[in-house]
Amino acid sequence: MKLRAATALTCMAILPLAHAQTPPQPVDDSQPTTLSAHSTLVLVPALVRDKAGNLIFTLKAGDFALTDDGIPQKLTLEEDTGDEPLALVIVIEGGGAGAAELDKYQALIPMLDSVIGGVPHKVAVVGFDSSPVLVQDFTPDNDTAAHAVHELIVDDSGDNKAAILDALSFSVDLLRKQPLEYRRAILLLSETLDRGSHTKLDDALRAISDTNTAIYSIGFSSGKFESTHPQSVVAPNQAGPAGGCMAKDHSDDPTTSNNRAVQAYDCLGLLAPPLRLAKMAAIAIKDGFEKNVPETVARVTGGEYFKLTSAKSLERDLATISNHIPNRYVLSFQPQSPHPGFHSITLRLPNYAQLTVSARDGYWADTDAAPTPHP
Repeated sequence: MKLRAATALTCMAILPLAHAQTPPQPVDDSQPTTLSAHSTLVLVPALVRDKAGNLIFTLKAGDFALTDDGIPQKLTLEEDTGDEPLALVIVIEGGGAGAAELDKYQALIPMLDSVIGGVPHKVAVVGFDSSPVLVQDFTPDNDTAAHAVHELIVDDSGDNKAAILDALSFSVDLLRKQPLEYRRAILLLSETLDRGSHTKLDDALRAISDTNTAIYSIGFSSGKFESTHPQSVVAPNQAGPAGGCMAKDHSDDPTTSNNRAVQAYDCLGLLAPPLRLAKMAAIAIKDGFEKNVPETVARVTGGEYFKLTSAKSLERDLATISNHIPNRYVLSFQPQSPHPGFHSITLRLPNYAQLTVSARDGYWADTDAAPTPHP
């Protein structure tokens, strides 16, 4: 990568986290016995607004209805999550179309304090072009983080690529090393199209969905690159025979996106309804990666997406983010019928037609054994 690290070392809500929990093994003097159980806890941040856009804070767990792959789940409302410590990675594109936007990024520097809020925190800064680089490792000092952002902006030495998915995977790996009690978020500033990532779409979906991380995205047009980028078209009503199921996977070739989507939908008739719903959601998300990465990752993780048009718009959007972060409901549930892979979730307010709720679209579960159902 051509971006230089500015120092020696160097999105926001809460997303799903699957915990594998094994209780202590009982001691039997006559014969050793091993007991094991797995509990998958899924966290779902939710923002509720009225028709005027005002935030609503008075709802209870029973006011929400959630389905996991179409299966209703019993919800619990987590308390006082806004006071939990925060681990934040600021991810900034310094190459590709991002080079033309560097001056606008300056608006981020004076807004850092308000975005982070008054909670214990750690902030890291990542820059990327054809590859990501750690500009500033996690620090509790906002001034140090702000200086790293400034140095990345003035560096202006990025190449002509925009490996967004690689940068996000890199940032998620950084967050995995942080203490579990920390909320985890990514603030992404990038163009809409990925150009140059080595991360496969399946791996990208897994990466952004398997940790307690929400992504807040501020995106801008890829400009001249959009005219040469092939747009994929998903065919949701294509459900013919399963002849395409054994076709070769061309996921690394963006020109075959439409064929890949059709083949995937051909396979759906072989799946049980819950798995079929999850597969359809995963196909739609991967198609979204090929059209607008920042918007798609924000939607999947329960963050928010904004369009960058000017330094003023960035300042306004950051103010919105800082207001929404501590004012989200955080719901949790244990899936009744979990399966490894991507899960599609839907959150509604059945008795409040005048209110709008926004939350993440899904999560990824890795389980070696069937998790214990919620009692």
